[in-house]
Amino acid sequence: MGVLNVNFDSFYSSSRIAGKKEFIPRIAKMIEDGMDILDLGAYSSRPGADFVPEEEEKRRLEGVISEVMKEFPDLILSVDTFRSEIARFSVDQGVSIINDISGGSLDDKMFKTIAELKVPYILMHMRGTPQTMKEMTDYKDILKEIYQYFDKKLNQLKELGVEDVVLDLGYGFAKNLDQNYFLLNHQNYFQSLNRPILTGISRKSMIYKLLDSTPEQALNGTSVLNFKALEKGANILRVHDVREAKEVVKIFEKLTTER
Repeated sequence: MGVLNVNFDSFYSSSRIAGKKEFIPRIAKMIEDGMDILDLGAYSSRPGADFVPEEEEKRRLEGVISEVMKEFPDLILSVDTFRSEIARFSVDQGVSIINDISGGSLDDKMFKTIAELKVPYILMHMRGTPQTMKEMTDYKDILKEIYQYFDKKLNQLKELGVEDVVLDLGYGFAKNLDQNYFLLNHQNYFQSLNRPILTGISRKSMIYKLLDSTPEQALNGTSVLNFKALEKGANILRVHDVREAKEVVKIFEKLTTER
């Protein structure tokens, strides 16, 4: 899953796009590099990100989705939103997947909307909001609490007839650096929920803060952790750098088949 941000606030500047002349060639290159799914985001979810009104989020997506669908009709498109009306609008425009950082916690109509839209849903773990999550890292048993969170929400979705759900542990969302690494080391704990796992750690602060660097310098660390994520059961890698991620997958698969 490749990442493209239709905003000017995302933590990694190279993932932002400003207009058609920029995003069409970028997407074409990502497809050439082996991207399977494109994830569009119009609301930055980095810690402390600015609040974006719903109308502005919709305005940012409006022209982009239609242009992407016109230029790349066979591309699987995902939209990163926690708002049910944006989810509905996006699917009406041709989007195939909804990626919700809040797991339905920031819009109580989201689960019902997903059931009506009948599209795959990425259910992420987060506490609070992008503006408050940095202060919400007080877990007694992080594995147990996240497992219970997923179990509860999966049951709620199942009651509405939603079965096509992907789990995202939410690295960097209401987790400190040590908790992120502990969670990654135990990611396979969540395989018993019998859902695909998406891992999104690309260029995040858990890498560049540990290495005393920057998001722009975090590609090597990203590749190392993507390999670890695959070892720990990841089915989808959400990345900024598609070619490098595909190389990690190829090496991992070779090592796995040679065992």
